[in-house]
Amino acid sequence: MKVIYKITYPNEKIYVGKDLTDSINYFGSANSDVISRDFTREQRRDFTIRKEILWESETASDVEVNQKEIEYITALRANDPAIGYNRWPKLR
Repeated sequence: MKVIYKITYPNEKIYVGKDLTDSINYFGSANSDVISRDFTREQRRDFTIRKEILWESETASDVEVNQKEIEYITALRANDPAIGYNRWPKLR
């Protein structure tokens, strides 16, 4: 199963990503330095994130999944630094 997921952090900012293996333990490759700037050391001591599957397919090609990921990043504005942690595609 291939999936597109959304991670929501305690500050309500989001990260949208893809997982081509449907691993329950995969939480993306968001830039840790960018995220860490939004949280104090104390806030990091008790930190809960939410992972939601937005889309899934057993038959989509990797190219189709890549396109779907971009669609969701753009639609949810996850690449807007005020809203999310995606840094690609660049916000226009």
